[in-house]
Amino acid sequence: MATRVDSLVTAGIRPDLFAGQNLASVSRTLVVVVLALLVMVGFGMRVSNLSAEGLSEDELNKLQAVADYREHGPTSANGEHPFLMKALLTGSLVFADKWNSIPSLGGRFPIAMESALRFPSTLFGALTAVLIFLVATELFGSQVGLLAAALWALDPMAIGFNRIAKEDTFLLFFFLLGNFFWLRGQRDAESSSAEHAEKYYWASAVAFGAMMASKYLPQMLTISLCYYYIFQSVPATRWRLGKIRLLKFYGLMFVAFVILNPTILFPATWHQMAQFAGQKLVGHDGYEFMGKLYHHRATDWLNGIPWYFYHLFALIKLPVLTVVSFLIGMPLLFRRRLGDGRYFILLWMFLWMMTFSWGGGKFTRYFTNILPAVHITAAIGLQALGNWLGRKLSSLLSAEWPKIYLRPALGLLVLAGAVVAVSQAKPNFRLYTNAFGGGRDRAGYYYPHDEFYDASIREVMVEISKRAKPNAQVVSETPGLALFYGQRAGRWDLQSVHLADSKALKNLHEGDFVIVARGRLYFGNELIVNALQESSVPAMQFTLGPAHSASVYVLDGKSLEAILNVANRMAPLAKVSNPQNPAMGSD
Repeated sequence: MATRVDSLVTAGIRPDLFAGQNLASVSRTLVVVVLALLVMVGFGMRVSNLSAEGLSEDELNKLQAVADYREHGPTSANGEHPFLMKALLTGSLVFADKWNSIPSLGGRFPIAMESALRFPSTLFGALTAVLIFLVATELFGSQVGLLAAALWALDPMAIGFNRIAKEDTFLLFFFLLGNFFWLRGQRDAESSSAEHAEKYYWASAVAFGAMMASKYLPQMLTISLCYYYIFQSVPATRWRLGKIRLLKFYGLMFVAFVILNPTILFPATWHQMAQFAGQKLVGHDGYEFMGKLYHHRATDWLNGIPWYFYHLFALIKLPVLTVVSFLIGMPLLFRRRLGDGRYFILLWMFLWMMTFSWGGGKFTRYFTNILPAVHITAAIGLQALGNWLGRKLSSLLSAEWPKIYLRPALGLLVLAGAVVAVSQAKPNFRLYTNAFGGGRDRAGYYYPHDEFYDASIREVMVEISKRAKPNAQVVSETPGLALFYGQRAGRWDLQSVHLADSKALKNLHEGDFVIVARGRLYFGNELIVNALQESSVPAMQFTLGPAHSASVYVLDGKSLEAILNVANRMAPLAKVSNPQNPAMGSD
């Protein structure tokens, strides 16, 4: 292993801030057992009661893409997103159908459609704990790695994001896998030879290809490349691929990307990607954040959602002791004693924040891809605090036991805090809000779109289906999703109308239904919602966990007149989500 240089820590060095924390200091058998336990516990939390919440509009888009694949083979359906995740979802749903068709299995233990669609994400999310351990161990030693993996396994936000069928979980998994191979290749190049490290470079290229086949976010690749290039000017480093190997690396990554994302070869996919990049597939014109509506297009920049959106999220949506540990660890990333691994974490945080904080369009699930860096930093802070307190108490008490037991005791305390947070949050993990954010009383206040995520529409449509007259119209901001769950409830006669479609609103009648769902308030429907709330009272109220999630109004003469008055003043909706193909809500 290379030695430290004063100007810049040489690539490949381990930290000396946490003495005695390399892999040799922890039994390999114990590591395997602990990691297996973390994966099992994390998976159990992620998969338990997985169908407790109904599908979101985004998830319905994935379900429709899977249906298209099953009928026609790989197509450009939902083509603005890559193929890999949808292929995994297809396999999961096919398995669930076969399972449910066997009376002795499906009859006794049926797999719900929502669970089947989300299962791959829960599996990859649970296994991510292993990759966090491997990456953190390469950078800071095995004890930091184990603690960071445990924080991920027990984090209510990580669990909540892993319980939805979206691409971020898979992007993170392959990002970490690629970086483990990348960092391991670095270590081998420094300790032996560049040729010996080549197998890790090629494995890293394949993993990064899979990452790009999970979500089109090349910015994540720049983190690894920047970490590589900052050491090239250090004479002592031997971590240099050279031009030929770099070309091979990019070539192999491209081949893996195409194999795992074959729909990229379809012209229709490129057409959809162009529409998505031009923000023509965004069906919402705002985002509610802390009770206020903001413009939500990526190109709104600082005129959109405030730049501190994710900073506040880190403060109020993670367990309190995790937040405190992170705040302790963050300054340590700027200390040379921590080793060169700190540059990787700093680049990870900086480049991620530069990518997501300044754009006008934001979703909390994007935080999935920076959350392990937060956990690793929290583990660093916790270990450093334990070492410092242990030395102080040992000196004060003239005893050795504080040095031995205080650090693991602090670790167990923080993990216990995470367990309490998870127990309070389940099964609606995204609603979790810590004491800094006001706790359960503020659940659903800060980020209602992402916290509720259409979870109550299924229950709403079940109740409407029981009460609606034949051919009744149901007005909502997610017409495709309402139609889907109405049909699953046996009401094929129900008609679904977009809440902001002024032309369609003029055809409403008394007895029709209007759904006002939390998190679906936009500039385009704000006047309608206000008129409805002022002229009527909800016929039905729904909750998700501790929070109100949706109101349903049955139109009478007064409320119908109020809606028609607003609809006559509204400009026609430029683009309305087609109830048969609600891809407008994709992001």
